[in-house]
Amino acid sequence: MDKPFANEPTSVRPAAVAGQFYPGDPTELRRTIEGFLSQVRSGGASSPKAIIAPHAGYRFAGPVAASAYARFAPVRSVIQRIVLIGPSHFVPFEGLAVSSANAFATPLGVVPVDVDVVRQICSLSQVGILDKAHAREHSLEVQLPFLQVVLGEFSIVPLIVGDATDTEVAGVIDALWNGPATRFVISSDLSHYHDDITAKELDSFTSQAIEQLLPEVIGEEDACGRIPIRGLLRAARRHHLHGETIALRNSGDAAGPLPEVVGYGAFAFE
Repeated sequence: MDKPFANEPTSVRPAAVAGQFYPGDPTELRRTIEGFLSQVRSGGASSPKAIIAPHAGYRFAGPVAASAYARFAPVRSVIQRIVLIGPSHFVPFEGLAVSSANAFATPLGVVPVDVDVVRQICSLSQVGILDKAHAREHSLEVQLPFLQVVLGEFSIVPLIVGDATDTEVAGVIDALWNGPATRFVISSDLSHYHDDITAKELDSFTSQAIEQLLPEVIGEEDACGRIPIRGLLRAARRHHLHGETIALRNSGDAAGPLPEVVGYGAFAFE
């Protein structure tokens, strides 16, 4: 990976999965997200420091993601920066990768990157610039339209996790903890390609581990974003947060009976 910035970042990372994971038409996209949010029971005045949300296609995971993002709505005027952390699905690399872009685009517009903060965290040994890790990656991109609808204006610190330890992820989270203006979004689906009964058992176990802040028991089969999740849980323990399961479903709940399903969970940390 490259570090530090050689020049002022001027590029915009274009949307890579619009029209695939979520609607490419801005009117349809906004209407879809608002529809998901309208079905969510209000979280009241809760103000999570962090959430975990799924990154599958909206057809399958949209309602679960909405249930997590609804928790940010009551404090939208407070939130200025979102630290987005998700797993790499396409590019192998060591550590955590930021982007050299100064903004990320979706059909709803452009989200600015907090370039000053990105520069700062590049001083950490586990963080570097790797644009190719971001180019095709959907785990962060699918979160952006939800944030655009719920928050309006905000900046992001986009981080893709490669071959890293949960301690390294937790170290980055600690470095970016800051005050109430900064919140964290961890992008992860849960179990993959089991039958419905097995998936529900595995995801229930993972849900309990997340609520109890037990990173060490979340294994490779439990979540594709297990390292980002485990890093958050380590940081949450240090900062005395508690975890709550908001929603727990799988792709079979959206599409009907399937021989193999993917699990989705929404979690909040206050």
